Amino acid sequence: MNIVKYFWGLRAVVYKFRFEKIGRLSYIGKPIILEGTKRVKIGSRVRIYPGVRIETHGKEAGITIEDNVAIGQNFHITSSDSDLKIGKDTTILGNVFITNIDHDYRQIGVHILKQKYLTKETRIGQNCFIGYGAAIQAGTILGKQCIVGANSVVRGKFPDYCIIVGAPAKVVKKYNHDTGEWEKIKK
Repeated sequence: MNIVKYFWGLRAVVYKFRFEKIGRLSYIGKPIILEGTKRVKIGSRVRIYPGVRIETHGKEAGITIEDNVAIGQNFHITSSDSDLKIGKDTTILGNVFITNIDHDYRQIGVHILKQKYLTKETRIGQNCFIGYGAAIQAGTILGKQCIVGANSVVRGKFPDYCIIVGAPAKVVKKYNHDTGEWEKIKK
């Protein structure tokens, strides 16, 4: 392990007192913002690169990052009023945003940040891959081993073993267990 990651590991040891849980052999690069981390659980062997922004808002808010998750630089995750979960063995590249919060916007003349949060269940399945710059919006449920393309804007429910790309994101391939191949979705 290089010297920088050694210091990131020491940071995780110090953060054990600020988080609900940080598992063994996890490390965290220098964060930008940590807010409400007493409701954040990080599993074992979780690697988070610098520039992370972790926020929970409200008494019921929580974030769970399961074991063996790798997260690239400049990752931003926010949760309010429910637990946002990232499944084990998932890889998230840099500049990714994941949330279970939408801002209400219907009150005319009231700044959007002063309007209430609209919380929708958001969950990332086990062994997913989320490409660079993706935005995982409130109300997104990714099944097992989903692949999200770079810069995709994702909202909705997606089945296990699919490839999702675009803005708005849609399924373009699914894994066929009978043939053992990733097959294009026919239009």
